[in-house]
Amino acid sequence: MSIIEKLRQFSPCIRIAHHVPGRIRLRLLVDQLPPLDPQTECLVARARTLKDALDATPGIRSIRVNALARSCTIEYDHRAIPFQAWPDFLGSVQSEAAAVLQRIISDKYMEVACA
Repeated sequence: MSIIEKLRQFSPCIRIAHHVPGRIRLRLLVDQLPPLDPQTECLVARARTLKDALDATPGIRSIRVNALARSCTIEYDHRAIPFQAWPDFLGSVQSEAAAVLQRIISDKYMEVACA
């Protein structure tokens, strides 16, 4: 299973709380989370690795996690990542915008996984 498929498993658990070009805040819907089994824990560990990698990814300026509010704010270059990429990617919509974000995530994850 690819990193994109694994991240999309959590799509029903994420809601866009606020989105303007260059900044998106995602909210985690705790009651929608799958139970923490070994596979889920492994995915969480990989997500942390991906978050660290995305901090240094072209197009992603910063990622701030607020555990108390169960939210994540991502500041990004809206010229590199289209505005519609986020809702399309999270909603599993096959679009050109989502493909841009998917490529960035896949490329960076492969770079980190191979390092």
